[in-house]
Amino acid sequence: MFVGVCSDVGKIREINQDSYFKCNLDDFPIFVVADGMGGYKAGEVASRIVVETVEEMVKEYKEELVKKELEVPKFINEVLNESNNRVYEKSNSNEEYEGMGTTVTMAVILNNEIYIGHIGDSRAYLIRNEEIMQITQDHSLVAELVRNGSISEVDAINHPQKNIITRALGTDATVKIDILSKDVEEGDIILLCTDGLSNMVSDGLIKEILLSAEDKQEACEKLVSTANELGGLDNITALVIEVKQEKR
Repeated sequence: MFVGVCSDVGKIREINQDSYFKCNLDDFPIFVVADGMGGYKAGEVASRIVVETVEEMVKEYKEELVKKELEVPKFINEVLNESNNRVYEKSNSNEEYEGMGTTVTMAVILNNEIYIGHIGDSRAYLIRNEEIMQITQDHSLVAELVRNGSISEVDAINHPQKNIITRALGTDATVKIDILSKDVEEGDIILLCTDGLSNMVSDGLIKEILLSAEDKQEACEKLVSTANELGGLDNITALVIEVKQEKR
């Protein structure tokens, strides 16, 4: 795996409420981006709790996962449900954090397959054969309006309710998690990002930057700087993975 990551506060926000995690071990590559929401610093706390929970549970279950004694989708489900419990409990035990939550996009690459756990409007993209495809489905009001045909994708770009998400981790006692899997091939590029990137930079420009950069770290830094050049209206996080592994 070749991995790069960059996170920035953007041009408008006072603090960066995004968090990320990367465990780039050959036998167990796992990656997370999370975009916190809530009052001042509450979103930062929510996204950080997710990252800390992932790191803790990776250490706890890594051996079982590598030995295939625990299925990856089950692991993702357990991690994100535990994260939800911790964020929800924290928000209910401290008035300062009341109502906080976070988006999460979590990817595990194992045996030439990528498994993704997803809540909210952070995204996972796949770039293959110079084409870009959004793997995840946004849990947002505008995305639902597009899916049911109420508005067009063009209308969605500058929709006034674009920031309203319909599902987040930590805002309720239980959470619905999208878990999906897809085969990956040598040379595939995976991008995990928060909406501070995807709302500012078009899919076409994201693809162009990813394919033209010298390395994955340069790609992440260019993606973030481009989002800032186009307004930087939110925190921005980009995590890029190029798949390099043995075939089955």
